[in-house]
Amino acid sequence: MTIFSAAFAALKFGIKPIKYFIDNTFRSKVRPVPGSVLYCDLWVAVEHSGIYVGRRQISNIVVDGIAESEVQLSSPDSFTSKSLLGSKIYVSCDRHGAVGHDAVAERSLFDVGERSFYGLVIKNCHQFSSKCVKTLESGAPSLWDRLNPLNWIDSTWEPTIRELKRTAESRLGATKWRLWDWENDFGDDEDDDSGEHNTPRRPSSPASQPTELDWQAHHEFFKNLPLSASNIARIRDELGTLQDYQREIADENLPADVLKKLDGFGQWLQEISTAYDHAEGFLRATGADLSYGELKACQEDFQALAKQLQENAQIRDLVRKMGRHYLSEEHRKRSRIPEASKSEVHGVHRSDDVMRMLPSELSNLEDDTLETLFFARLLEKNLLTYELSGITLGVGETTETRKKRTGPIVACLDTSGSMAGLPLLRAKALLLAISLILKREDRALHVLLFGSSGEIREFAMDGKADLAGLLQFLGTGFGGGTDFETPLQRAFELIKRHENFKKADVLMISDGDCAVSTAFLHTIETQKNTLNCMVYSVLCAGSRVDDPFSDEVVVL
Repeated sequence: MTIFSAAFAALKFGIKPIKYFIDNTFRSKVRPVPGSVLYCDLWVAVEHSGIYVGRRQISNIVVDGIAESEVQLSSPDSFTSKSLLGSKIYVSCDRHGAVGHDAVAERSLFDVGERSFYGLVIKNCHQFSSKCVKTLESGAPSLWDRLNPLNWIDSTWEPTIRELKRTAESRLGATKWRLWDWENDFGDDEDDDSGEHNTPRRPSSPASQPTELDWQAHHEFFKNLPLSASNIARIRDELGTLQDYQREIADENLPADVLKKLDGFGQWLQEISTAYDHAEGFLRATGADLSYGELKACQEDFQALAKQLQENAQIRDLVRKMGRHYLSEEHRKRSRIPEASKSEVHGVHRSDDVMRMLPSELSNLEDDTLETLFFARLLEKNLLTYELSGITLGVGETTETRKKRTGPIVACLDTSGSMAGLPLLRAKALLLAISLILKREDRALHVLLFGSSGEIREFAMDGKADLAGLLQFLGTGFGGGTDFETPLQRAFELIKRHENFKKADVLMISDGDCAVSTAFLHTIETQKNTLNCMVYSVLCAGSRVDDPFSDEVVVL
């Protein structure tokens, strides 16, 4: 799935489409009055706003060039032309209907025809709408107020629709936001300033009739959304918007089943947010983007795992040692270095360097609506770009890189009853750290869970860190006795039969010494010499003692 298709899929889920469904299906429609604040939803977190001036005209900022804009009068059709979440328009209201003020409309008309730079912070649509509404506080603006560019800047760094709503509430008394069904509203709005939609409506076509909302699909979307920092920020913003909406409709007579589902969706978002707080240390330590569904399926004490992962100096040292038979084999590559090249990524900063911008910035170019925002960021030198440091090389110079190759690992984990508790927790942390390091080095990991004689389960990770799958697998232990010979024999078979496991090392993880028969001890030595592999033993409990077959024994 491309970045654009993933972002477009996200439009279908969340509080915005839920609000739109409820507002369009169960709440009464309104007609704006002169001076009403209007907005329509463009994108997941993007809205377009303006001021209604009467006769189906909306004063708003229209972007008509690269970061250039003009204050124009637009029809409802033009105002919503770039909306991807519906054609109807939200109107500032109180409990009786639409609210506005002639002074707000007049102030918005004053700027019609003005051309200026369009930016994310200065002179965007919400700044324009807020400035017009704030006219009510100070009266008619002076010439200096009209010309001073600082008056375009609000107290917030990057205003959102929520800030505009707060301004409309304090100046106009707008405590609610209802839809204007302008496509089916054919009354003369100049004859009705009440804001109520009392005129006859043309029946909507079957295609435009609202259908029942798939609430379960909304739950599933957020259940499977990776809990990255940006996604958890979105979830918490969704939760805040939902709570604002619940307060708005609290005094309205809406169907009880709809309100119950809306409350359930809010509880679901809160549950995900709480789960992230519990697992945040683990997610940061591993760098994993596990979803809420995956976290819940694992049923792990993630805080305890995070603590173990943060104290894993021995673990990292052990992983570096394993697979060392490949260290003598070096892969050399010569490549031409561009003149602008530097040697090291130092961090991320904001600039206009399009050659080093983050991939997330490119997603704005895939949509006409957001393309203008990209160019605005470019002109403001506000693109997120990699900050590089190092030595600049001239054109035509070449560099030689050497990559040391390391082998895969076959890990045998003792899941007998004596491993329960802290020993198993340490073992899980060890295998998680190993899987992450192997992913970065494009090395395979094959895990064998074993118990008493004949009890064995397998899980393969071929260069991909499926942490959720690994954690779930590690929870399927046996809990009985201990047989070390079965997993060791299976490990040697894997190395022998599979081409990509040649020169792999074996990792034995248990809570005590590996006890094997004298006959099998001879088999181990023969296999190690034949397969050119080594065996490491890690003890998650107990003390270090001599081991007759391990090349190294480590106590965690």
